[in-house]
Amino acid sequence: MMTCAFPIDSVRAQFPGLQREVAGRPAIFFDGPAGSQTPRRVVEAVSDYLLHRNANHGGPFATSQESDAMLAEAHRALADFVGAERSEEVSFGANMTTLTFALSRALARTWQAGDEIIVSRLDHDANVSPWELAARDVGAVVKQIGVRPDDCTLDLDSLRSSLGERTRLVAVGAASNLAGTINPVQEIAELAHAAGAQLFVDAVHLAPHRLIDVGLWDCDYLVCSPYKFFGPHIGVLWGRSEWMAELPAYKVGAADEVIPDRWMTGTQCHEAIAGTLEAVNYLADLGRSVDGNSLDRRGALRAAFRAIEAYESSLCRELLEGVARIAAARVVGITDLKRLEERAPTIAILAEGCSPVALSEELGKRGVFSWGGNCYALPLTEALGLEPGGVLRVGLLHYNTAEEVGRFLDLLPKCMAAVS
Repeated sequence: MMTCAFPIDSVRAQFPGLQREVAGRPAIFFDGPAGSQTPRRVVEAVSDYLLHRNANHGGPFATSQESDAMLAEAHRALADFVGAERSEEVSFGANMTTLTFALSRALARTWQAGDEIIVSRLDHDANVSPWELAARDVGAVVKQIGVRPDDCTLDLDSLRSSLGERTRLVAVGAASNLAGTINPVQEIAELAHAAGAQLFVDAVHLAPHRLIDVGLWDCDYLVCSPYKFFGPHIGVLWGRSEWMAELPAYKVGAADEVIPDRWMTGTQCHEAIAGTLEAVNYLADLGRSVDGNSLDRRGALRAAFRAIEAYESSLCRELLEGVARIAAARVVGITDLKRLEERAPTIAILAEGCSPVALSEELGKRGVFSWGGNCYALPLTEALGLEPGGVLRVGLLHYNTAEEVGRFLDLLPKCMAAVS
């Protein structure tokens, strides 16, 4: 239970990027779904690594040993972040997309022609195309989970009807990067496992908003991107040890067979891993600031995300209520204020007579950073009949404020008039 008000002033003071101005006014960073701003301590951790302990892995000398100690701690931190018991189940890579392609290629070697893979029309294409291409290579069949157009939630009946004895994998997102929908991952895992299939979860969009818990969810694989939760550009893959140890990984012959070395091909970006470690510790310290300094890292992360969810939900409520009052604008996705726990504070907006891209550009001129288009959620925008064009996407994070929401709501109709 949060014991104090959300420390928004303290949070914002840690993000130098938030000091940027456009036309003499503070910029509004509503572009978080594509990448968050970074606290100073993360930047300092990257710099400190490069300046003082930059070395390759496994050397018998001080800088390499210190580097290896940091890498080991980073694996422990990310295990805490995703709720895993074993740090060796965490692997780092270039980004979520690259890691997903690597895993899909390995999994495809265990499939046969006629096997079935299920993807979702609610997802970012990085959790669709890798599986479609891998299935194509072996002659597997790809099925899709449908989307309810009225609120952009998954049609789980279509998942139930698609599952069968030939289903090998279900791939879903924990949350939609376009409409903000949070999916019932635990229920989907139960359905997949009952059919004898594995579950792959793309948690990229959920990671800065809610606590990830691979144990509770009972998924088999999960990916996330630290640059979406206040860290550097890098990717993270978690997989159950029994699968990650047995899958036929694509790697050089000299690479270790132990997890995670068999999945982290080549020398990793150590400085980005150092920054990722610090991003997790930043979130843990936020949790301790609202719920007690005695918490261990997982407990502190749990406290942080309780506070983040409560604070972001209040902003999301104001944003949804405000857009509803603007003529010719509507939200695509969940708008029922009694269902805020089912969505992240990522809002997809349609403005009558306005190009989403042009509207985003006009907002950008006035200091509001947003995105227009399909935001790589092409399966969803196609399912909703929103191609070409897409939506205006506005994404809130825990460093945003009610004042920023108010400014946006004031500017939106003016920008609509300017581009219509």
